[in-house]
Amino acid sequence: MWRRSVVFRISSRISVSSSLPTNPRLIPWSRELCVVNSFTEPPLPSDSTAKLGITGVRSDANRVFASGTVAAAATTGEISSRVAAVAGLGHHYARCYWELSKARLSMLVVATSGTGYILGTGNAAISFPGLCYTCAGTMMIAASANSLNQIFEISNDAKMKRTMLRPLPSGRISVPHAVAWATIAGASGACLLASKTNMLAAGLASANLVLYAFVYTPLKQLHPINTWVGAVVGAIPPLLGWAAASGQISYNSMILPAALYFWQIPHFMALAHLCRNDYAAGGYKMLSLFDPSGKRIAAVALRSCFYMVPLGFIAYDWGLTSSWFCLESTLLTIAIAATAFSFYRDRTMHKARKMFHASLLFLPVFMSGLLLHRVSNDNQQQLVEEEAGLANEVKTPKRKKRVAQPPVAYASAAPFPFLPAPSFYSP
Repeated sequence: MWRRSVVFRISSRISVSSSLPTNPRLIPWSRELCVVNSFTEPPLPSDSTAKLGITGVRSDANRVFASGTVAAAATTGEISSRVAAVAGLGHHYARCYWELSKARLSMLVVATSGTGYILGTGNAAISFPGLCYTCAGTMMIAASANSLNQIFEISNDAKMKRTMLRPLPSGRISVPHAVAWATIAGASGACLLASKTNMLAAGLASANLVLYAFVYTPLKQLHPINTWVGAVVGAIPPLLGWAAASGQISYNSMILPAALYFWQIPHFMALAHLCRNDYAAGGYKMLSLFDPSGKRIAAVALRSCFYMVPLGFIAYDWGLTSSWFCLESTLLTIAIAATAFSFYRDRTMHKARKMFHASLLFLPVFMSGLLLHRVSNDNQQQLVEEEAGLANEVKTPKRKKRVAQPPVAYASAAPFPFLPAPSFYSP
C-alpha cells in the first residue's frame, strides 16, 4: 500500500512538471536538457518551500546560470579549435617555405656573404646593422632563387627519390603560391640591399638570382657545363658581402670567391658520383653520366684542389691576412687534395663520400682562418711602411764619414802624383 502511494505520487509529479509552461528566462540548449531540468527539480509543497525559504525565482536563476555556463564552455571550445586550426595551417606553410627555400643551403650562402662583408670592412670596426642587413637580404635572394629552381623542376624532382617529397612534387603547396612566395622574397631582398647597403650589392644579388634560376637551372638538363656555371653562382655571395661593406670590388675581394669557385668542383663531383642514378632518373646532364668509370670526374676534382694551394700565399702577399694563414690554407688544401687523390686511385662510393665530407669540413675552416688572421687597414699600412723602410735600408746603406787627410797624404794618394799638392782640403 505504501509503495503504491509513493509510485503514484512520483508519477503525478512527473505529469505535472511536464505540463508546466516553459520559463521564458530559461535558455534551452536542447530539448533533452529542458526535460532533464524539469524532471530533476520537481515542485515542492508550499509548506516545505516556506520552511526552507526557497522560491521559484531562485530556481530559475540557477537554471539560467547553468545554461550560460554550458554556452560559454561551447564557445570556448569552438575558439580553441579555430586557433588550433590556424596554428596548424601556419605550421604547414612555414614548413613548405622552409623546404622551398632550402634553408640549410641558404644559410651556408649567408655565411659566405657575411664573411665577405667582414673582410670588406678592412678594420676592426664592423657595422653590425650593415652586416645584419646584408645577411637578411642575401637570405631572401637565396630563398627566392631556390624556390624558383624547384618551380622549374617539378617534373624532374618527382622522378628522384631524393626530391620527390618536396612541397611542389608532393602537392603540399600550389605552384601559384610558390611563385608568389619566390617573387616577394626576391623583390624584398633586392630592395633591402639597395636601401640599406648600396646599389652594387643589390645588383650583384639580382644578377646572381637571374643566373641561378634562369641560366643554371635549365642548363642542368642540357649540358654538363652546368657544374661550372653553378660554381660561378656560388662564388658571387662573398663578393656581394665585400661590395656591401666597401662599396667597391678590388683584387683582395676575389680571394674568397676564387676559393669558393674551386671548392665547389670537388664537392659537386663527389655528389654527382654518389647520386648518379638519381640524376639519370631526373634527366639531369651531369658529367658523371658520361663518365662510367669515374676517372674523369676524379681528375677534375683533384685538379681543382691543386688550384686552391696558392690562395693562402696570395692572401698574405696582398695584405689580406697574416703569414699564419699561408700554413693553415696549405694544410687544408693538402687534406682535401689527399681525399681527391684517394678517390682518383679507387673510384668507389666510399671514397667519393669521404671526399664529399672533406669538402663540407674545408669551407667553414677556411673562412674561419680568413677571419681569424685577417689584417685591418691600419695593420696593412704599418706592414707596408715597415717593408718600405727595410727596402730603403737595403738599397741605401749608411755612408761612413771620411776622415780628413793632410794635403801631402792626399796628394800622394792622388792618381796624378806629378800634380802639386793642394793648399787645403774640404771633405
